[in-house]
Amino acid sequence: MNTEFLIPQWPAPFHVKALSTTRRDGYSQGQYSGLNLGLHVQDDPELVGRNRALLQQQVGVDLSAAWLNQTHSIRVKELPYESDVEAADGAWTQIPHVPCVVLTADCLPVLLTNRIGTQVAAVHAGWRGLCDGILEQAVAKFADPDDVLVWLGPAIGSQAFEVGEDVRQAFISHQAEAQLAFVPHPVNANKWLADIYQLARLRLAQVGVTEVYGGEHCTFSDSERFYSYRRDGVTGRQATLIWLEHR
Repeated sequence: MNTEFLIPQWPAPFHVKALSTTRRDGYSQGQYSGLNLGLHVQDDPELVGRNRALLQQQVGVDLSAAWLNQTHSIRVKELPYESDVEAADGAWTQIPHVPCVVLTADCLPVLLTNRIGTQVAAVHAGWRGLCDGILEQAVAKFADPDDVLVWLGPAIGSQAFEVGEDVRQAFISHQAEAQLAFVPHPVNANKWLADIYQLARLRLAQVGVTEVYGGEHCTFSDSERFYSYRRDGVTGRQATLIWLEHR
């Protein structure tokens, strides 16, 4: 199989390896058709296992201990040491060949590294985690925010992400500038359209991170390449991962 990956276009060092998967190829069938990597979505576990093995073969790094139990928390787990942590929505490491991986299907996957490539992190940022501060928790793992590079992977786009006033107010209560990321819904007066990419950039800028790349995809509108929970309800998950090779 020839699996399609999205490779970040960012000025990370060559030995920092990173990608997002798409749903193309893979062994899953029906509503999960393609490279579903989520074991928690009621897909056939054997087929998910084959998908994960295929991904591991193609990226050439051991993924067996990389999968997180994501709960929309703000916990960023250090790898490989905190193996006893039951739930986390981010992973961080300084160890070569230890991959940080998050699964998404509309939520925002975020990759981080420093300029010399000695640290990497991956974060799953749904609106709750993003609002509550998971990006700030990830940035805090790095010594200097000015030294951090960020890539925003495929998430639901600003023309599709419908939210209520409660979500808008939750973000504005943390950061007044967040109002810039919401526009009134053109049909439903009780809803807003939110730009999750802009919300992430605003929160990163607030802690001194300005080198932010990516953010051009929409999982909701591109059913050929991406799983989308909001679009389909029952669906698979794509992965976004980052790791260090030896320098």
